[in-house]
Amino acid sequence: MATFHLKIITSRRIFYNGNCHTLIIPALDGEKAVMAHHEEMIIAIKPGEMRLRFEENGDWQYAAIGQGFCQIANNRATLLADLIERPEEVDANRAREALERAQERMRQKQSIQEFHMTQAAMARALVRLKETERYIQ
Repeated sequence: MATFHLKIITSRRIFYNGNCHTLIIPALDGEKAVMAHHEEMIIAIKPGEMRLRFEENGDWQYAAIGQGFCQIANNRATLLADLIERPEEVDANRAREALERAQERMRQKQSIQEFHMTQAAMARALVRLKETERYIQ
């Protein structure tokens, strides 16, 4: 079973630091899977669902991830993101309120920059709510 070293960092904490068999992240051009001895690259990450498997036949671990990037080199991956939360860490009420605020801002006239920031806030809230629903079921 081949693994690679993975370090996942947010602005608040180190989310994970250890060996990983498979990492699947939402990239700008579709989902990307990273496994041992992956080609060297840098991947831009969009808000979505991240999946991790620590052992070859192990269970998948899920997390909501915000914008960021992942650098892969020398059988090591370093992932930096502004938000990473496990489903059980998400406050569903706060996420719903954030979604409602973003939807209200979308109805108002905004500059291009404000529009993109509101769009990003809405995407984060939707991802967090989706992960919460997965955990509850």
